[in-house]
Amino acid sequence: MSTSQLSPFTLAPIGIIEDGYPDKFGVPRQPGLAPSATATLRLLPPFDHADAVRGLEQFSHLWLTFVFHHSPERWTPLVRPPRLGGNAKIGVFASRATHRPNRLGLSLVELTAIETQGGIKLLLRGHDLIDGTPILDIKPYLPWADHADNARAGFAPEPPPLRCVSFSDEARQALAEHPDGQPLARLIEEVLAQDPRPAYHRTADTSGREYGVFLRDVNVRFRALEGEGPVKIHVISIARR
Repeated sequence: MSTSQLSPFTLAPIGIIEDGYPDKFGVPRQPGLAPSATATLRLLPPFDHADAVRGLEQFSHLWLTFVFHHSPERWTPLVRPPRLGGNAKIGVFASRATHRPNRLGLSLVELTAIETQGGIKLLLRGHDLIDGTPILDIKPYLPWADHADNARAGFAPEPPPLRCVSFSDEARQALAEHPDGQPLARLIEEVLAQDPRPAYHRTADTSGREYGVFLRDVNVRFRALEGEGPVKIHVISIARR
C-alpha cells in the first residue's frame, strides 16, 4: 500500500507538561538520569475526567508519548547522536533523535501523586520533558512486560559517564539563600554531571568557555575544567531569574 492510500492521523494532546525544564539545553538525554527533576502533567479537557485516571495510583511509573514541540518539522534519514560524538551518522530510526518524521517521543517517568482538585494533575519525577510539552498518551509501566533481560543496546550499551561537579563559593552562597536550596543543588549536580555541552564541544579544548543552563527559577553558569584525567564541571554562579 502506498502512502497516498493512507489517511493522515490527527492527534490531540491529552495534557501538557507544567514546571518542566525551562529550556531544551541541559535536559538529560534520557529519562531517569536526573531523579530530582519534577514536573506536573495537567490533563486537558475533555480528558481531565477523574474516571480517566481511576486505578492509575496503583502504578509507580508511566510511559508518556509526547511531541518534541521545540524540534523543527523537517527530518533527515541520517542523524548524529551525541553518544557518538556528534559526528558519526546513523539512521534516524536507529536513534532517539528529536528530529523525527512525526516528532514523537517516549519517556518513562515516575508517578509520585495524583491531584484531582481543580482538574487532574499527575506529579512526576525523573523526567526529561520541557515545560509546555504536549502529551499524547499515558500508559502504565509493567516491569514484567516492558523489561527485557537479553536486550542489546547498540551504540549505547551503558549509561553515559558522569562528570564530577563542583561549586564556587559564590554558587554555594546562592544555594544557601535559595528557599529550595538543597533539592535545587541535587538537581543541578544531576543535570551537569551528564555534561550538557554540545557533543562536538567535548572533543575540543573549551575550558575557558562559559555555559549557562536554566533550571527551575535559576540561571546556572558553569565551565568544563579540562586537563589531566576526566573532565570536571565547575559551577561559577547561580542567579535567580
